[in-house]
Amino acid sequence: MKKFFAYLVLLFVPGFLYSQFGVSKVGTTAAQFLKIGVGARAVGMGGAFVAVADDATAIYWNPAGVSRLSKNEAVVIHTSWLAGLRFDFAGVIICTPRWGNIGVGVTSLSMPEMKVRTVENSEGTGEMFAAGDLALGLSYARCLTDRFSVGINLKYINQRIWHMSASTFAVDVGTLFETDFNDMKIGMSILNFGGKIGYSGRDILVYYDFNPDFFGDNDRIIADLHTDRWSLPLMFRVGISLDVIGNESNTLTLAIDAKHPNDNTESIDLGIEYIFHKRISLRAGYSSLFLKDSEGGLTLGGGIRHRFGSYAVKLDVAYADFGRLQNAKRLSLSFEF
Repeated sequence: MKKFFAYLVLLFVPGFLYSQFGVSKVGTTAAQFLKIGVGARAVGMGGAFVAVADDATAIYWNPAGVSRLSKNEAVVIHTSWLAGLRFDFAGVIICTPRWGNIGVGVTSLSMPEMKVRTVENSEGTGEMFAAGDLALGLSYARCLTDRFSVGINLKYINQRIWHMSASTFAVDVGTLFETDFNDMKIGMSILNFGGKIGYSGRDILVYYDFNPDFFGDNDRIIADLHTDRWSLPLMFRVGISLDVIGNESNTLTLAIDAKHPNDNTESIDLGIEYIFHKRISLRAGYSSLFLKDSEGGLTLGGGIRHRFGSYAVKLDVAYADFGRLQNAKRLSLSFEF
């Protein structure tokens, strides 16, 4: 037990202290949809999942967790996100005991079509526009020893609005280490390490007049408005999970994550999960503790798992409170095969 508390002090106390004095850089990175948590199970635990990461959503939280699956698994997730947006994720992990595990994931954020409005036509021009974000990921993870595993996730990121789009590539890297103390696990991940992203497309074309004071010159020269290029929301996570109770009938897991983003202050995620007979799960957590001006908070969730011979189906739901922004609900459906 003394070792456990020593781990907590070394990993999280520096983050507690720095979060009180760190400078917020909100609004300085692009592709914010990459920060939306994936999976009802993980979100139900407050996002404290980097050291748990033992299902198909490990593609998002910690690529090293992909190696911990002993069966193939596919998952589809739908989230009724804030302001009427849709957030969806689909992933599959294929286990190859000899070579390691491979995963593929697709993340999408979409919105309903809206009217195109201008200064002259405030009620709409008769045209409609849409916007959306997409990320495609390919993961590979392998256990280097029976206790230590590493993983990597390569992904393509695209954002679009009307006739413009922006794209880039990024990489996620993670590690997972299982200690001999009550199956305590220590996880670490670095997410969204990649190039900058900037928009291009026909909507940035404008007419330019070199000399508007000179009569008779060409005032219809086509020019481009060059947009700035912005960094991705880089995130460093480190966490600990501990099975306080672990037997065939009951499992009680506690988890804590510390987060260090490049566009905000440090924060802590806390989570707890109780599993009864490997069938029924209850979860609770608290996200973004110590984050300045946070709208995150309490999370709740649950799930059921049913076996069909060598196959299994899992259904999970989660609720996350966002204060003034109301709440978000998630639904996950997974298949083990």
